[in-house]
Amino acid sequence: MSKPIICARDVCFQYEDSDHLVVDHVSLDVAPGEFVAILGRNGSGKSTFAKLLNALLIPTSGSVEVDGLTATGEDDCFEVRRVCGMVFQNPDNQIVATIVEEDCAFGLENLGVDPAEIRRRVDETLAEVGMSAFAQSSPSMLSGGQKQRVAVAGVLAMRPKIIVFDESTAMLDPVGRRDVFQLAQKLNREEGITIVWITHFMDEAARAGRVVVIDAGRIAMQGTPREVFLQVDRIRALGLDVPEMMQLAAQLRSAGLTALNPSTMTIEEMAEELCRLKSEI
Repeated sequence: MSKPIICARDVCFQYEDSDHLVVDHVSLDVAPGEFVAILGRNGSGKSTFAKLLNALLIPTSGSVEVDGLTATGEDDCFEVRRVCGMVFQNPDNQIVATIVEEDCAFGLENLGVDPAEIRRRVDETLAEVGMSAFAQSSPSMLSGGQKQRVAVAGVLAMRPKIIVFDESTAMLDPVGRRDVFQLAQKLNREEGITIVWITHFMDEAARAGRVVVIDAGRIAMQGTPREVFLQVDRIRALGLDVPEMMQLAAQLRSAGLTALNPSTMTIEEMAEELCRLKSEI
């Protein structure tokens, strides 16, 4: 078994002005190339945990090792962020330049990368995220989904091994949500980039390789999407819900379609199930 690319051990974090732990003794391993979705109700500690992975925050106690690196000081933090990029909820908070290609080049210029290499990476990365046609555009003229693609490009140009998406689709319309999520899937599938996907959309989590549920700063559940979401009562007790297709499957079964698989989670699976049942009539 390969060594984890993320190894969190007994991690605690407490803000200075708080009297309780926001992250409470969390231990979690993430394998290279894995796509892990982290769920939790508002205030559960999932976004704080995401910032610990990217060394934006340092644990109060315990340790977070990212690709063999452990951040304890500013220099360490910088090295961790080169390995583990982060895409935030609001792309306007992440885009710093007035031209798309300049924003994509910003991090590379700060690293002192050779101009010819910057040009090559910017062109390659914008093509990768489907934004080449907007290279000379102002980010302010783009849609929310396009802005988020530019934010991803800025991270991707740094050649990270891991990208943490911290509720990166929360402010987008359904089309933007779909596009950004599919981009993350593509980076994971085709380039082997490890994805940590923080979300409150159950349908996104249903397509991950593993789901981790955080509640009150602790890991409450984890497993494959099917293993987690089939525990409907427990999921709802944690203030979450199941994917829409699982809800629809339950409704159809209650209406008499009892042969329908209750663990149907995605639109594709629902279509297959309905075609199967139709062929058996």
